[in-house]
Amino acid sequence: MNERSIALNRFGLGASATQAKAEAGRAWLTGQIAAYDPWPAALASVTSSAAILRDVGEFQSVYRDIRQQKRAASAGNAQSVDEAAMLMRRDARGVLRRHYSDAVDARIVSALTTPTPFAERLAHFWANHFAISADKVTVIPLAGAFEFEAIRPHVMGRFVDLLKAAETHPAMLLYLDQTRSLGPNSPIGQRQAGAGKQRGLNENLAREILELHTLGARSGYTQADVTELARALTGWTVPIRGIDDTDGAAFQPQRHEPGGRTLLGKRYAQADAAQLDAILADLAVHPATARHLATKLTVHFAGDAPPPAMVARLEAAFIASNGDLPTVYRAIIASPEAWVAQPIKFRTPWEWSIAAMRALGTTTIAPGSGNGLQTQLGQQVWKPGQPNGYDDVAVTWAGADALMRRVEAAERLAQRAGPVDARALGQSLFPEALTAPTAAALQRADSPGQALALLLVAPEMLRR
Repeated sequence: MNERSIALNRFGLGASATQAKAEAGRAWLTGQIAAYDPWPAALASVTSSAAILRDVGEFQSVYRDIRQQKRAASAGNAQSVDEAAMLMRRDARGVLRRHYSDAVDARIVSALTTPTPFAERLAHFWANHFAISADKVTVIPLAGAFEFEAIRPHVMGRFVDLLKAAETHPAMLLYLDQTRSLGPNSPIGQRQAGAGKQRGLNENLAREILELHTLGARSGYTQADVTELARALTGWTVPIRGIDDTDGAAFQPQRHEPGGRTLLGKRYAQADAAQLDAILADLAVHPATARHLATKLTVHFAGDAPPPAMVARLEAAFIASNGDLPTVYRAIIASPEAWVAQPIKFRTPWEWSIAAMRALGTTTIAPGSGNGLQTQLGQQVWKPGQPNGYDDVAVTWAGADALMRRVEAAERLAQRAGPVDARALGQSLFPEALTAPTAAALQRADSPGQALALLLVAPEMLRR
């Protein structure tokens, strides 16, 4: 791979028919830091979390009314009330899942049409770092809004702002059960205890903040630190109780555990929401956080076995800049380990499908169709099924079954593409970097369609 091919494929999302390839290189990548648009036209029609939560609140209100009707109904009317409830639930799930489907489509179109594919890749990276999984009914419709509202606006800013936005977004609070957490000594906690109700701290979000989002596993934090962070998080919730108070996440002081907190040996005397702000500000610039993030970014851009020198370089850039992400990105671009000529990463299903569609010049997709291909390839968007997101190493995606799925998908994409000269396209996608074996295979293909399918699963397309 030469510099242009590396810039397009390893740093970007793959060459596209509409992108000027001659400019691809280090300066092209650096320029994307300033040119990045967090809210491109492709995302203009997606629904905000506030509007989604109003839908959720409205459905919950209607459902409560139906339950009340059922309690008041005579035996003869109970069946009709049950049928109304069933229809309402079906309609509600349809509307909420449509928010998810629309957002997946918008994310794909944004990746296909972006003039800043390196920046777009970084948005995808951070969304996976702060992974939520759209498995719960309340999280499914918010998955897209989480990436668009909490991640994208902060990709080119400071890590502390990205961290705060991600941890307090409604989708994260619902996914990791923060809405179920209550300070035992808070005003509401005391009232509930007096009424004989047993509710208290939930440590899920606090644990993932320390283990996955900031310091990293085996970085020295203790169970006591997890509990203290969980106490600091109390008060943050999503008040989905009615149509009028569903504007998103909110801090409710009456749910917050009173008192100061001690985390990693430091005392935080702040009250209310300021306490969490102060803790996150310190976690965001902690040396362990710098090492954790530097390692993950190096794995993403320089191979599954991260070169220690590059990790150290990114770590130093992070610490020296106080967590300024563009400074870290410039350090990535400047790292020779990310520019080695041989392919060093096996593309994930998402990366491969986007690269294949960009190669074919696809810029639009049928409404609701985006999730089908990702599901077939085994990487549903925003559904990793675990808080640590999708793995970023080849062993996860390079199995025989995964390759067969790509072959089948490549054949369908080639059939839909119409007449395309795969030999010319290959030279365009991988400027001066198409290997002789791939060029020979394209020459030997029985038909233009077979040649195109072969190109889409050639080593140059499978790896970056």
